[in-house]
Amino acid sequence: MAARIDLTLDCMDAQLLAQFWKTALGYIDEPPPAPFETRAEWLAQFDLPDDESEDDGAWLCDPDGAGPRLSLLKVPEPKAAKNRLHIDVRVPGHGRPAERWARITRESERLVKAGGNVLEVFDGHHMVMADPEGNEFCVAAAAAED
Repeated sequence: MAARIDLTLDCMDAQLLAQFWKTALGYIDEPPPAPFETRAEWLAQFDLPDDESEDDGAWLCDPDGAGPRLSLLKVPEPKAAKNRLHIDVRVPGHGRPAERWARITRESERLVKAGGNVLEVFDGHHMVMADPEGNEFCVAAAAAED
C-alpha cells in the first residue's frame, strides 16, 4: 500500500496564500479534526505562544478527497531560494496541442488575476508561475490518463 502525502508550504501570510491556492486548486478549508468544532478549538490544545494566532496557519483539502491536503504555515524567515519541490496545476481536457495550449494560457491568466505571476513560458508545453509569495509552480495540460 502506498503512503498518502500532505503538502506543507511555509509562508509569511497563510491567509493570503490560502485564498490563492483555493482558487488555483479548487480546494476548500479543511474542517478541524473530530471532535473539535472549530480550528480555534483544535489549536487551543497546543498552548500556542502569545505571538502566534489561528491566522498563522491554513489547512486546505480537495473537496473530492482525491488530492493531497495542503497546509500553509507562517514562518519568520522569507523565501530565500528556488523551490526544490513544486506543485503542478494540471489543466483538464484533451485535444490538439493548440487546444491544450489555449487552456493552459487561460488558466495562467486566471491565476494572474488571483495574484500569481508568470515567470517563464515554455511555449506549447507549460508555464512556470509563482504564487503571491514567490513559490514556484507549473501550469500544464493533464496527462492522457487524467
